Amino acid sequence: MSAETSAVAARPRSSLNTATVKHASLAEAVAAASRAGFAAVGLWRDQVQETGPRTAARIVAEAGLRVSSLCRGGFLTADDDAGITAALDDNKRAVEEAAAVGTSELVMVLGGLPGSTPGGPPAPGADRGLVAARVRAADRLADLVPFAAAHGVRLALEPLHPLFAADRAVLSTLGQALDLAAPFPPSVVGVVIDTYHVWWDPELAAQVARAGAEERISSYQVCDWALPLAPDALLSRRHVGDGYVDFAAVTRWVAAAGYRGDVETEIFNEDVWRADVDATAATVLERYERHVEPHLGP
Repeated sequence: MSAETSAVAARPRSSLNTATVKHASLAEAVAAASRAGFAAVGLWRDQVQETGPRTAARIVAEAGLRVSSLCRGGFLTADDDAGITAALDDNKRAVEEAAAVGTSELVMVLGGLPGSTPGGPPAPGADRGLVAARVRAADRLADLVPFAAAHGVRLALEPLHPLFAADRAVLSTLGQALDLAAPFPPSVVGVVIDTYHVWWDPELAAQVARAGAEERISSYQVCDWALPLAPDALLSRRHVGDGYVDFAAVTRWVAAAGYRGDVETEIFNEDVWRADVDATAATVLERYERHVEPHLGP
């Protein structure tokens, strides 16, 4: 570890998802995370592909950090042969990239309705069969499980807020994610608990406990939900503590469920992206220390 990147002792379970500093390069994001005192980073595939997985792994390791997860695989709802083949091929590449950068957790966003336009209206004649789309996603997941298992990678199913059911994720609740994971070993299919997406769920406490009992928790991701939402709801995530999420309660539930892994802060927000990278990293870690870490338990 260089002198530049070792000035602050790392918080042992803290992870900065590089989407939080979207306009920084992978090297810049990793360096900022290390300077701030994070222990890990969550990576995105576009940056990993730009540098190459081996180079990405080296950048992280040389900064004294580890990779908590890779985002993302998924988008498994295609209803035509070409779309199914393309989705399986892309997800196999994602599994290989996750293994190459040194993480066992590949975050999976299952995709919306075929013909949907992220953030926009459906294409003419678009399929509106939500139940059928979920069935196809389950079928594709089954296709991928043997490949993921062979590479030592867990497919981490992330439910998204129902706002995104049409265009990004037909999986909306933690309970749905656990039901989808149930046929497969917990070492190969897990779930992501992302506060932005699940804080509202009246069954959240029970489903977090279930996820722990089933040994399915792959990742705990934090950011806040505040109003008004941005014109693009995807970019409405806020710094922890700036919105309505009860981080003390949710974190205690996650800790009680037995989760001992990294806690990633992942924020999509234009104002946060425009801010200085080091200032953002410092704010993220301070909010983690204040609102999350005290409730993680020993």
